[in-house]
Amino acid sequence: MESTERKNDRTPDPDPEPYDPDAEPCDPALDPYFEHRRLLFATAYRMLGSVSDAEDVLQDAWLNWNAADRSAVRNPRAYLVRTVTNLSLSRLTSARAKREQYVGPWLPEPLLTSPDAAEDTELADSVSTAMLVVLETLAPVERAVFVLREVFGYAHAEIAEILDRPEPTVRQIARRARDHVQSRRPRYDTDPERRARITAQFIEACAGGDLNAVMELLAPDVTCWSDGGGKVTAARRPLHGADHVARWIIGVLNKPQTAGVAFRPAVVNGESAVLWTFAGTPVAALTYDLAQDGIKNLRLQVNPEKLKGLSAS
Repeated sequence: MESTERKNDRTPDPDPEPYDPDAEPCDPALDPYFEHRRLLFATAYRMLGSVSDAEDVLQDAWLNWNAADRSAVRNPRAYLVRTVTNLSLSRLTSARAKREQYVGPWLPEPLLTSPDAAEDTELADSVSTAMLVVLETLAPVERAVFVLREVFGYAHAEIAEILDRPEPTVRQIARRARDHVQSRRPRYDTDPERRARITAQFIEACAGGDLNAVMELLAPDVTCWSDGGGKVTAARRPLHGADHVARWIIGVLNKPQTAGVAFRPAVVNGESAVLWTFAGTPVAALTYDLAQDGIKNLRLQVNPEKLKGLSAS
């Protein structure tokens, strides 16, 4: 792969000419930061699994970019990616310590994506909730190398320059991270039509409070994780088995505080998913893996701090 080609970078994005300070003031839309903002956010979000943290990193990167001697920056894109990657690494290192004290299961912050994202299997897989959960098990530097190499197609030499590490070391880290992810990320059915059909059936079963219908959609060995972050009621441990999971879901929906909750399909993290809303505001985001025998893994995000981005979308 040529170093100028990047996976999942859908619009042409050639390296711009070196920054010309005599050209200021300029249209903000022409600034390299805004030109590459989509790539920068995609990098930070996959590194951190958090929309809010990714936005904070981009804000810090913007301040860094404004303070830089742009006349010395020969490749703004490479400079910005390096800045965002290292800012994300710093934030991820501190975040991991906080997550050790996290109440209950930790799940990434859901991201609403465009409908066509679900049709791009490679893109959907790289940003799926399941993938972000697996990436959380990597060490920070391993995660950075994996994201840059496997998602965006950077060469080992480029990553070595970004992380200021020897290229042979980066190659070893890349191999170790790839093997780790592959061993923990089994492949599931990503057919968008089947996922859309299962999502619609799941919504109908939940809206009707139909325990048997919910159970029939679940694989016998299904597991359910719910992330309340200690802010709202959620299961503190993963739930296992179709009967247990289905009864828990229906039990939650039968509680007085969930009266009036509505369900609608959405594309979350590149996959067909279900949003639970109350008075139009998202109160839960449900994503899942789909196996031949039904829904294999359910991930229910109910932490209100992690749903703010959905409310603003």
